[in-house]
Amino acid sequence: MATVDSLVNDFLAQKQIAVAGVSTTRDELPANAIVRLLRARGYEVYPLSPHCTEFDGAPCYPTIQAMPVIPDGVIVVTQPAVTLEVVQQCVAAGVKRVWMHDMRGTRPKFAKTSGEKVTSVSAEAVQLCQDNGIAVIPGSCPRQYIGDFGHKCMCWTLRLVGALEAPPENMAA
Repeated sequence: MATVDSLVNDFLAQKQIAVAGVSTTRDELPANAIVRLLRARGYEVYPLSPHCTEFDGAPCYPTIQAMPVIPDGVIVVTQPAVTLEVVQQCVAAGVKRVWMHDMRGTRPKFAKTSGEKVTSVSAEAVQLCQDNGIAVIPGSCPRQYIGDFGHKCMCWTLRLVGALEAPPENMAA
């Protein structure tokens, strides 16, 4: 079984990444910050949202199938029900990597009830990834690995408390 670090390293080694969940009306959303961070780090980033056609001066796509390329990976920063829809698109398009955002890590140890409002992780979507050979990271955030000092400290803390453990092989069971 892959470790979280190996999954993250593999994901971040890719160059073409789509980010689902961007918004032109709510600039503070994590998806927006992730798009900007990845662009600043030299990634070719494809914003995904059915609600806008442009994000920060670049095209925004309503679906993965509408993109001009099949991305190497997709970061999902949406509600869990939408995450399942995005993963279904990934399966259909042949995407090999999916990262579902959850600032609490891959094995949340705090804010378990209130955190349900801020997670993108869907057990059904994780299982769909696993069933279709898609490498999945069910939680955490790219900003915790390649972002600012504060986010890197958050990653260190999550690791310390065991909230960045390898994802279970079968989350839906």
